[in-house]
Amino acid sequence: MSQKYKIYNQALPYFITSTVINWIDLFTRNGYREVIIESLKYCQREKGLLLYAYCIMTNHLHLIVGTKQNKLQDIIRDFKSFTSKELRKTIQNHPQESRKYWILEMMYEAGKARKSNNDFQFWKHNYHPIELNTNHLIDQKLEYIHMNPVKAGYVFNPEDFLYSSARNYAGLQSVIELNIE
Repeated sequence: MSQKYKIYNQALPYFITSTVINWIDLFTRNGYREVIIESLKYCQREKGLLLYAYCIMTNHLHLIVGTKQNKLQDIIRDFKSFTSKELRKTIQNHPQESRKYWILEMMYEAGKARKSNNDFQFWKHNYHPIELNTNHLIDQKLEYIHMNPVKAGYVFNPEDFLYSSARNYAGLQSVIELNIE
């Protein structure tokens, strides 16, 4: 495994990206996004996750996160594990999910392809944590996160995207509170 993408300094924030396997557009449905939102809130409240920025796109999410309590890699591992299981149940029980069997089949096939995960895989395994140890890097990643929905053509202005912390930074109502002062 590469030494480049690891969490070394627990005192610093990290930019991470978690992607749904095969880039499946799952977070187009409110119920699936809600699992992510509630799980992030739980990690903030119960696990010491510090959330500085986020954007939930249709098939991936970007975060700037840190911690003052538990190891950040443990929080991320638990978040990905829980959301994988919860989203699997949500997909299986979603009565209007026309793509249900296709999505589940893709995730079962991805799980079978990995020896360590033999029945189901929701997230791609690596989240490539990038240590944000300068103000320049923080600003660069913050702009990247907030411009993601604009570049994808979903909105004209970053703060117009409901599932992004650009709203927090603009002083607008948001779906998740941040740990910024």
